[in-house]
Amino acid sequence: MNTSKVNFNQKLGLFKEHWSPKIIAQMNNYHFKLAKLEGDFTWHDHKDTDEVFIVLEGSIRIDFRDQSVDLKEGEMLVVPKGVEHKPYAATEAKVLLIEPAGTVNTGDAGGAQTAPDDVWI
Repeated sequence: MNTSKVNFNQKLGLFKEHWSPKIIAQMNNYHFKLAKLEGDFTWHDHKDTDEVFIVLEGSIRIDFRDQSVDLKEGEMLVVPKGVEHKPYAATEAKVLLIEPAGTVNTGDAGGAQTAPDDVWI
């Protein structure tokens, strides 16, 4: 059993790349991932799972086909499974993502912004 605490700021200091989530913990079959976001991401969905965005620093916008939701530091949003969305950050934002292990960041959309889904820091 791992009872070590995780410091978000320390972990965020270990990488610089944007749109490349890093796993920091696992609970049952769920991964907790830190990511730095800046600019536009690709339209995608996750057919079999919800996705949680928790903004730790900065602000982001989640675009949906019929609306947009702005999130600032200390706010979260659950994107329901199967709902197409596109995150955007005007300036660098730091987020915590919670999703099942093995979830690909671009869903089935693929493309240049697809990150490996098994990188632990």
